[in-house]
Amino acid sequence: MIHILEADGIQLSFSERSILSDIYIKCETGRISSLLGRNGSGKSCLMQAVYGSLDVNVKSVRVDGSFIRKPYKKAGLLAYMPQFNFIPAGLTLSRVFADFEIEFREFERHFPAFSGLYRTPVSSFSGGERRLVELFVIIYAKSWFAMLDEPFSHISPVQVDLFKEIMISEKQNKGFLITDHMYRHIMDISDDLYILKNGKTYLTSSEQDIENLGYVHF
Repeated sequence: MIHILEADGIQLSFSERSILSDIYIKCETGRISSLLGRNGSGKSCLMQAVYGSLDVNVKSVRVDGSFIRKPYKKAGLLAYMPQFNFIPAGLTLSRVFADFEIEFREFERHFPAFSGLYRTPVSSFSGGERRLVELFVIIYAKSWFAMLDEPFSHISPVQVDLFKEIMISEKQNKGFLITDHMYRHIMDISDDLYILKNGKTYLTSSEQDIENLGYVHF
């Protein structure tokens, strides 16, 4: 069964400056939806508003047509990876994977450098290594949808390519909404691509659309 997450009517202002004003975005299971925009355009704020962790002036978030005020409070609905490291440093990998109900062996298969580190605390790893773990558990989280904010930051090009393959494979189980400044990687895997500009979202259908909206010149 296909599930659909939609958000619209989102309005957000800071100190009388309008950040989000005319938003519509859709994510559905089996597809990867992506969001591109310049620095400061409000991409992270939009994701937080959809997730429910950021209070905005007005918003409507719906799943399969039903309004949901705080998606993060509904188990199994929406997993979210913010820009910053979010897993507590004192937790061990065993605890992290147990909490997310994910087999550590599957992680080891993709990243053999972590073999034998099952009992190691997250604090022992570099920022990039922590990002690998966080990205992996959010992608495989038992949820209908996953939002990823800057998933490719702080990881190597080889790891980026691996995670692109993983997301393409895993989208059969959930819908993804992702944003990252590495737009070529985003475009490689996107089924639907939105540009956020001047507080508004635009659904694009070609590179020409993206160029016309001033995001990048190809």
